[in-house]
Amino acid sequence: MANRLIEASSPYLLQHAHNPVDWYPWGEEALDKAKAENKPIIVSIGYSACHWCHVMERESFENEDIASIMNEHFVCIKVDREERPDVDQVYMEAVHAMGLQGGWPLNVFLLPDQRPFYGGTYFPPKGWAQLCIQIHRAFSQQYDELAKSADGFMNTLARSEVEKYGLIGQGQAFTKTAVHQMYQKFAENFDRQKGGNNRAPKFPMPVVYQFLLKEAHVNQNTEALTHVERTLDHMARGGIYDQVGGGFTRYSTDMDWFVPHFEKMLYDNGQLVSLYSQAYQATKKELYKEVVFQTIDWLEREMTSEEGGFYAALDADSEGEEGKFYLWTIEEFYDLLQMDAELMIDYYNLTAGNWEPGKNIPFRATSDEDFAKTHGLDIDELKDIVRIANRKLLNARNERVKPGLDDKILSGWNGLMLSGLCDAYATFGEEKFLLLALKNAQFIEQKMMDDGKRLFRNYKNGKAGINGYLEDYAAVIEGMAKLYQVSFDEHWLMLANTLTSITLSEFYDEKEGLFFYTSNRAEELIARKKEIFDNVIPSSNALMATNLKTLGHLLSHEEYTEAARDMIDRMNRVLMLAPQDLAQWATLYALHAYPTAEVVMVTNNLAQVQALHQQYEPNKVIAGKKPQAKSGLALLKGREMINSATTYFVCYNKTCQLPVNNVEDVFAQMQQASKNASQ
Repeated sequence: MANRLIEASSPYLLQHAHNPVDWYPWGEEALDKAKAENKPIIVSIGYSACHWCHVMERESFENEDIASIMNEHFVCIKVDREERPDVDQVYMEAVHAMGLQGGWPLNVFLLPDQRPFYGGTYFPPKGWAQLCIQIHRAFSQQYDELAKSADGFMNTLARSEVEKYGLIGQGQAFTKTAVHQMYQKFAENFDRQKGGNNRAPKFPMPVVYQFLLKEAHVNQNTEALTHVERTLDHMARGGIYDQVGGGFTRYSTDMDWFVPHFEKMLYDNGQLVSLYSQAYQATKKELYKEVVFQTIDWLEREMTSEEGGFYAALDADSEGEEGKFYLWTIEEFYDLLQMDAELMIDYYNLTAGNWEPGKNIPFRATSDEDFAKTHGLDIDELKDIVRIANRKLLNARNERVKPGLDDKILSGWNGLMLSGLCDAYATFGEEKFLLLALKNAQFIEQKMMDDGKRLFRNYKNGKAGINGYLEDYAAVIEGMAKLYQVSFDEHWLMLANTLTSITLSEFYDEKEGLFFYTSNRAEELIARKKEIFDNVIPSSNALMATNLKTLGHLLSHEEYTEAARDMIDRMNRVLMLAPQDLAQWATLYALHAYPTAEVVMVTNNLAQVQALHQQYEPNKVIAGKKPQAKSGLALLKGREMINSATTYFVCYNKTCQLPVNNVEDVFAQMQQASKNASQ
């Protein structure tokens, strides 16, 4: 028998559609039932690629006896946190207020009016059944005590982030010295052998390394760049990276980036494509280029819909076993690779079982250069062998039962991947990357926006639904702005500006100078929150502040740049205390520590924009056009070719440098401006 989730589009909800638990999706029907029958609510939140969510389902939610307890005494609601991050955000904060560790599955008990009074994450079946019985008794016999607890948690939820963290503007100057002080806080937790932080599990957290790249650039800090390289090298060679097929998994459970939590998320890979592309600009490491190309191949092969949208995730499990799709035996290598088997077994460190008996996670213990030298091979010869072997391994792996695909399409996550593709195209000039980006942007505009250009959160089975959140607007605006700067099609810039206008009118809190996570048109929950701290996706407020800075320069909208400055100024005090939790804000701060270059190029070959990304110069915006072309942008007004050659105009703080005809002079002007900035 199917429950009410059978009507859902979310793959996660559909996974629970045949549980004996009488699940409801989040909505009026369930909430009204709880009030009418005076029953407490169980809100169980997870996502399709969550391993422990599957475990709890298998152990508890498929158990008839446990289901009967839940059905008799509670209204049971299942939430896909990826579709409804607003619901997840509120109840995750409530669990933190209870002094408990957050995570997923998240299970929270509410009074009939949605106020939380108890919660937790994974519970074993016996403990879950006992807890449900205890909660039922307490609700029946000690309601006043539960209501008192709920009131306390509501007081915490009701406090604004500005009040809670003292986010009051200081009016202080932005300095390179402060950027370095933030870096020192990050450096306290460096793993100086394998990169990342000095504890397990290890999450990629691309936004952290984006900040370290900025610190390396702003303060000529070689230690910061070394840690970025150390981290990116070990990640790219580790088990967290799919050596055979490309793409990064969620995190590693150990200190060595070796044992992955096998699910692959779009949002991780979008950010990591950006990070590895920009790290290539700074280092010219061939490894980083290979990672970008292989990851985008994976994206195109496994994660792209026919319409051009990108799917959300691949599950960790296949055939009920975590990681089974990605594991290898030595015997399989001998069967598939023949004469190259022994070399590739050594290359990927296969044993009788480097993870479990008979099961191997491919990883690389050293650089290709060192491996080639050890085996007496030319580096190009080794790369050819690896390329051919990977193709054979990938073809064989594709015959296996694949992990579950979460085929919903989320606008914000697509925005992150759109940014990654634009950064990859800017860095490497690969035409395929731009074509994928353009098709994705067209998909977002045509399928995930209403007539007023408001964003929807998700798209599945030909339908878009759920109002977009600030996370969605911020990521899509960033992607559209980047797409303009590599294509010079002003349509994308104007669309980014339209979306920005919507966020200012529907999300912005003028009193506090920050953005709410939900629109003023959205369903009202028990609290309306502002997201200021980074999670696995950067803070949506910090992303919006970054967008305001970028669009302010591109569109000559001083009110945008002032709003961005005001937002980062409000964060200044807490940023200096805990930059590790605010890396996107730290990155934005670093870009305020010296002047932003407004670079205009007039050229007959707009693809020459790639030349402006051959060095790592992050604090710039780029506008361009062909000679005599009309444009509505003030930046392009009166700009024409000089000496019948591509001409670059570089401006800072409303003051322009002399126009030049080669990109080396552009970089020289940018470097001089950075050098002249105060400490």
